[in-house]
Amino acid sequence: MLPIATSIKPKRTPYMNYCLIAANVIIFLLSMQLAVDPRTGQYFLAMRPWAQTFILQSNYPSTWQFVTYAFLHGGTGLISHGLLHIIGNMFFLYLFGNNVNDKLGHIGYLCFYLAGAVFSAIGYTLISNNPILGASGAVAAVTGAYLVLFPNTLVTVVYWFFFIGTVEIRALWFIVLKLIFFDNVLMADPNQGIAYNAHLAGYGFGIITLLGLLAMGLIESNYNDLWAMLRQWNRRRKFRDAVSDGYDPYQGRSARKNVSARVESVPEASDQQKAIMDFRSRISGAMSNRNAAQAAKLYRELLEKDPSQILPRQLQLDVANQLMSEGHWQLSADAYQKFLSLYGNYEYAEQVHLMLGLLCSRYLNRPREAIDHLRKAREHLTDTGQKAMCQQEIDRLNAENI
Repeated sequence: MLPIATSIKPKRTPYMNYCLIAANVIIFLLSMQLAVDPRTGQYFLAMRPWAQTFILQSNYPSTWQFVTYAFLHGGTGLISHGLLHIIGNMFFLYLFGNNVNDKLGHIGYLCFYLAGAVFSAIGYTLISNNPILGASGAVAAVTGAYLVLFPNTLVTVVYWFFFIGTVEIRALWFIVLKLIFFDNVLMADPNQGIAYNAHLAGYGFGIITLLGLLAMGLIESNYNDLWAMLRQWNRRRKFRDAVSDGYDPYQGRSARKNVSARVESVPEASDQQKAIMDFRSRISGAMSNRNAAQAAKLYRELLEKDPSQILPRQLQLDVANQLMSEGHWQLSADAYQKFLSLYGNYEYAEQVHLMLGLLCSRYLNRPREAIDHLRKAREHLTDTGQKAMCQQEIDRLNAENI
């Protein structure tokens, strides 16, 4: 079972992940050379002597080897083995690292990647005395981080048994069951020369570190990451325990009949309130099932009930994006405006201002609002192409409205 794609794309270009992939490939090309076995005449890949000093020697490691080993691949062996080593690691780094880079930022992602390499090496050297090289431990840390940040996204997997096909699996189950348990526990073979202990240490570091960062608020949590799922599970557990123990929120612990009497005294929600709560729940469910079109349709019906309704942050943004993609220009602009009014401190607010500016400029004929949003976007955008687009649009609007 080989993962080939995920259901989400990074909002910003993951330059740091691209740089890490490029660094690994360049070092691989510089450190390896073709050699010939004099007995068989067969070509094989051999590591150049200067590169061998950067392999982590578990018995007598140098401090810097805990980082340098992660940028070496191949060793000495068949050409296909060395190529599969570097291609496999870089493919998984590309697949799972782009969105983690987007979430952590460039500097944060670089520090996390290097720390993942160090801690996976420490986990390996505590158990094994053999030398180690390769980015597998750092890539495992990145994959563990992806598990925590995006557990409900879908991973497209190619499978082959008697036939070949594809299937979509939630990232939580695919990474835990296939990549961690099946590949590195159940099927681990010490005679294959694979550093399973480094992989497991990397996964553990990535999962624990990201959960810690989310718990401390150093990374903003949303309704869909693993930390939010654990908190929700804990709240449900506490509620079930309280109810089963006969807890009355007004008088403390008491008989169940008192709880029933107290609940009956709470005013019943109006039909309007019930309808609104039902719509909000169905919108969330549709988006969780990756049915953005249905979520947008339900959002439009919700606004007919109550035009002042605003959804949770990520849900509001996803619905606004869907409305824009469907060509509902006014509704999408209103949804973006509501988003900024309540979530103005969003870390990518400049992207929302950019979308609003383009909507007001190109579809709604509101040049003053367009210029205001485009200027706000230009001040904080980091992508040079987007900054140039903002300036061109501002210049065009100014020229047309002189």
